[in-house]
Amino acid sequence: MNPLMSYACDICGKGKQYGHNVPFSQKKTNKVWKPNLQRHRLTVGSTRVQVKICTQCLRTLAKYQRENEARMAAKETPKAPAAV
Repeated sequence: MNPLMSYACDICGKGKQYGHNVPFSQKKTNKVWKPNLQRHRLTVGSTRVQVKICTQCLRTLAKYQRENEARMAAKETPKAPAAV
């Protein structure tokens, strides 16, 4: 990734977190935790957009896509007539 890019998810806004490394000697040094960002192409309406998205949001989008596909497949399958 380019060092000038922001480390924030375009969907949820998750960004850097700051804290300290604390060893046994208790000498605290600065530490930065960065989110696991991935470049991903999403289809928004009829256009494809490239976004930086954290892996948690990526998993959530995949889950919603699977649920939507299952719902569509359930609508397409014809129902068997009820036995009399």
